[in-house]
Amino acid sequence: MANHRFSVVSGSEEEEACCSKKAKICLGVFLGLLVLVTVAVVVGILMGRRSPKWNGKGSTVDFQEIILRRCYTYIRVVQPELGDRDCQKIKKAFTDAFISKDPCSAREEDYDLLMKLGHQTVPCDKTVFWSKTKELAHQYTKTQKGLFTLENTLLGYIADDLSWCNGVVFVFKFAENACGMVQVFLNGSISNAFDKTSTFGRVEVHSLQPSKVHTLKAWVIHDSGKTPRDTCSGSSINELQLILRGKNIKFTCQENYRPI
Repeated sequence: MANHRFSVVSGSEEEEACCSKKAKICLGVFLGLLVLVTVAVVVGILMGRRSPKWNGKGSTVDFQEIILRRCYTYIRVVQPELGDRDCQKIKKAFTDAFISKDPCSAREEDYDLLMKLGHQTVPCDKTVFWSKTKELAHQYTKTQKGLFTLENTLLGYIADDLSWCNGVVFVFKFAENACGMVQVFLNGSISNAFDKTSTFGRVEVHSLQPSKVHTLKAWVIHDSGKTPRDTCSGSSINELQLILRGKNIKFTCQENYRPI
């Protein structure tokens, strides 16, 4: 009996020692895995900071790649005379202007470096605006060499139809730099050819500088085969004329530019 009792006690001690060893091993494995996971997370964060690939909410997918590709296309193919521009710096200035910033606190000054890097002089009498006639205006500038819509400039070409997080629709001071006689293509197949809420009606026309611009010529274009809904004598065009009169800028209007 003594041997039997001794044998049982001895077995319990061995089991307790074994369990204790197993617990220590399990705890060691757990702590090791925890350390590895923590290190992996930290490394991931640091690598992400070193090489950011940002497609923020509301931005066009692959935004940075697109603007870089467009920049090189413009300076090498569209306007080779601007071949000395640094597209890498332009891309960085563009994204730095809004990345990781509160959309509600976007400032015009945030784009100062971008404006400097992408500055381009449009000759006097060569500026063309458009409102709801984008394709038509671009056909016009293709046939009439030397004319510029916003999208024919370096920064306009890069940003055309792109979206980015802070909701800035118009940051390039295209209208402020216009001089001489400027033109605008308006859609006379809609009720308000001059729309006060459009980019042209809300920003560009008000940015024209009377000290630089002496005349604005409007082309009111009607879709072929459709009844015109607005004309040079319509109320919206009269409203445009009043704005220009207040700025002491001469206004002329013509319907349906025949070559186009």
